[in-house]
Amino acid sequence: MNAPHIDAAVEPDQQALAQASDQADPQATGSWREAAQRAARVAAQYADHVDREARFPVEAFDALKAERLLSAMVPARFGGGGLSLAEVAAICETLAHGCASTAMVYAMHQIQVACIMEHGAHEPWHQQVLAQLVEQQWLLASATSEENIGGSMRTSACAVEVIDGRFSIEKMAPTISYGAHADGILVTARRTAESPASDQVLIVTLLGDLELEKRGTWDSMGMRGTCSEGFRLLAEGHAEQILPTPFAEIADRTMLPVSHTLWAAVWTGVAADAVNRAQAFFRAQARAKPGSVPPAGMRLAEAVGLLQMMQARLSVALDAAQAAHDAREAHNDADAPLSAQLHYASDMNTLKTSISSTALLVVQEVLMICGMAGYKNGTEYSVGRHLRDLHSAPLMINNDRIAQNTASLLLAQRPASPGRA
Repeated sequence: MNAPHIDAAVEPDQQALAQASDQADPQATGSWREAAQRAARVAAQYADHVDREARFPVEAFDALKAERLLSAMVPARFGGGGLSLAEVAAICETLAHGCASTAMVYAMHQIQVACIMEHGAHEPWHQQVLAQLVEQQWLLASATSEENIGGSMRTSACAVEVIDGRFSIEKMAPTISYGAHADGILVTARRTAESPASDQVLIVTLLGDLELEKRGTWDSMGMRGTCSEGFRLLAEGHAEQILPTPFAEIADRTMLPVSHTLWAAVWTGVAADAVNRAQAFFRAQARAKPGSVPPAGMRLAEAVGLLQMMQARLSVALDAAQAAHDAREAHNDADAPLSAQLHYASDMNTLKTSISSTALLVVQEVLMICGMAGYKNGTEYSVGRHLRDLHSAPLMINNDRIAQNTASLLLAQRPASPGRA
């Protein structure tokens, strides 16, 4: 297949977009659940090999593309599935039962899709990206981290240069997850060479626009299939590829809320699969000694309770995210009081920190339940990969940094009135 490329001079083909809407993905009718389960079974089949070799989950993504799940969130008017954030989160959770790396890559891809949808879907060039993503099942990655900025997504050292309607960018990225396997990469940069580090834009670059020079390997404890290697990224293209919304607004309104909810869904799915293994082990013990409750029963009850709290917390956050999205669609989000905006931001922050921490506690309980059968690799009760994968969760936007930011948000909030949700 030719490298993804869109000519900015080409106006969107409205007839083609209309036809795409008429032929929207079958996931919009409800079959997306079965499609996700089929893809998860493929992911599970290769998960141990992906983990052992630290390789990209090719087979799982071939299945996802065949099921047309990479365009699940793209609106139906572009031919996509038109699924809600909650439905995409359910797909992430399902995939995580089979392979955490597959689920995390899928989640990160959908975060990029959401950014284009929310902040570029009214622009001709980005409309074509969404339509082509549906047709070609493109995989999108992001380059937000950068050397010498301390891991802060909200600052950039590199700057985009725009001359005569064309842009160029060079970025030294310590990690670009699955960058070598992506069809496009969304890149953050300072708006101009004179702009402060926090005045950023987000650029949609496609494979035909960019060059990646590998600058490191990916030999990690867990999430080994995400292939989060370092690269020197060089890109050039049309200025229309720069999303019109400032990145600060994209991050606050879309990237961080979608990231935290979809990541939480992945971690919840990993924990749920571990609990399923603990329940199977518990039942096997009970069958071996009829009439008695195995001693691990109390730990299993604790693990199930923690998992249920994770699922409830995620459900509340998804409802809040949908409400915020609906308010934006109704053009009344600007009328939301500052207190509500601060509450929403802190709620999304605590979602991430609480789910990432609790998921680890759940799998540690499972390990104690299953004992050596869970500790050893290659058994039906093995949870070593689950535990290693989940150790990445508190590090993805470090929980300490998020907690510090949340504390600042809480200081600015007024206490809720008695009886107020």
